[in-house]
Amino acid sequence: MRVADRVLAYGGGWLDRAGALRGNREWISARLTDPGAVLLPLWRDHCLVTADQTPVRLRPADAAEVLTAADETVFLGLDGEAPVFAVDLSGRTAPEAVRLAGAAATADVRALVAWLDPAQAAVQAYARGLLHWHRQQRYCGSCGSATVARDGGHVRACSGPRCGRLLFPRIEPAIIVLVEAPGSPDRCLLARHAGAPEGAYSTLAGFVEVGESLEDAVRREMAEEAGVSLSALSYQGSQAWPFPAGLMVGFRATAASEEVRVDGVELLEARWFTRDELRRRAAEGRPLGRPDSIDHHLLGGWLAAGD
Repeated sequence: MRVADRVLAYGGGWLDRAGALRGNREWISARLTDPGAVLLPLWRDHCLVTADQTPVRLRPADAAEVLTAADETVFLGLDGEAPVFAVDLSGRTAPEAVRLAGAAATADVRALVAWLDPAQAAVQAYARGLLHWHRQQRYCGSCGSATVARDGGHVRACSGPRCGRLLFPRIEPAIIVLVEAPGSPDRCLLARHAGAPEGAYSTLAGFVEVGESLEDAVRREMAEEAGVSLSALSYQGSQAWPFPAGLMVGFRATAASEEVRVDGVELLEARWFTRDELRRRAAEGRPLGRPDSIDHHLLGGWLAAGD
């Protein structure tokens, strides 16, 4: 199965984001008082969870204190008929946020994803990313005036009298690539990144720069970081990665030669691995990428192609 045919962690689009309605202030206010509405409280990029590590889900009838204490409340979308909101308690201390939400603790969604169902993980990550954006866009970059949330939390508007600039959530696209050797035997290129422990290898990745296509970014990053030129590349799939605002775009590529020259800054070393070598590493307990990340699927797909 291709990566593009899979629902990866943090994606899937289960919510109807109701883009045509969220600019209607009266409609949003009515949804917030809907008895069936769901409120997801978060604290500084962390979920607020129960004792069994389940994200807290509040109803409006039980959330008056939470809503009063919130720095921001944003509309995420409709789950069937139920409106879903994210509530940011980042302005409170962690103990205060836990008490207000009736939670047991805070937790990173990436630490919970193994036992959350895909819809829960996707919504929690979406909420995390959108609330993070609000905290980073409190002031206008053009005139310095304060910004205020609009359209259910999907726009921030500058309050400056001669500005009025509208700010929208932005994503930061990055490419991630499984590079194959040009000849036999089949091998893929993995690298040890700066800061990674000895023997920890992963696929190569990098951010897309201004004025680049995704394909341009793949070729540039492979050349800059590993000294590898490519003879072919193909799109494999993408993954929402709101940590805080990423979009990971996966590719497979074929190197023009086996020559590798790491930059010594981003990458400390890189080498070619056969499928048998990767299987032995996995058997030794060395993970093939993060379980919730697209690189795990790129590597898994490459291994399966050799069976």
